[in-house]
Amino acid sequence: MINENDWLVVGLITSPHGINGKVKVKSLSDFEERFINPGMRWVQKENELPSKIELDSGFKQPGKETFIIKFKEISNRNQADKLKNHKILVKTEKLPILNKEEFHLMELIKLEVKILENQKLIVIGKVINLENEKNNLLVIKLYKNQKKVLIPFVKEIVPLIDIKNNFLIITPPKGLLEL
Repeated sequence: MINENDWLVVGLITSPHGINGKVKVKSLSDFEERFINPGMRWVQKENELPSKIELDSGFKQPGKETFIIKFKEISNRNQADKLKNHKILVKTEKLPILNKEEFHLMELIKLEVKILENQKLIVIGKVINLENEKNNLLVIKLYKNQKKVLIPFVKEIVPLIDIKNNFLIITPPKGLLEL
């Protein structure tokens, strides 16, 4: 499970939008209200400490996984541009309760990675991070050579996730682990 002192990244601020301080946000969440309902939010630049900011309003762009949001303290494009590449965070203690088969993406970090070889499950590495800029990718550190590989987080390649027992199984296409 997620440590309650941790943060969960729910969105990435990708760019300013217009001249009045609005920003475009790529959602990493299934909960739209995080980008629409007014109230306090947390933003973080790279590895700095998160800081509070107040969400004034927001809306989802039709047909996209992006939102246009307005923070109270941000009133022009220059201020909005300074938020580019910031993450929008929530405290893990504020996470909604999920159904039995659901999980939060951050729960994948530190899971052991297994593959099926000769009818046996073999541990080959550990999930060390997630890359979410364009697609969801798992960053896996392989035990045999300490190399980091990016694995697309799709059902065909990651067919089983067992949060309770701390592992996931991958079925990578030939050559993917050698890249």
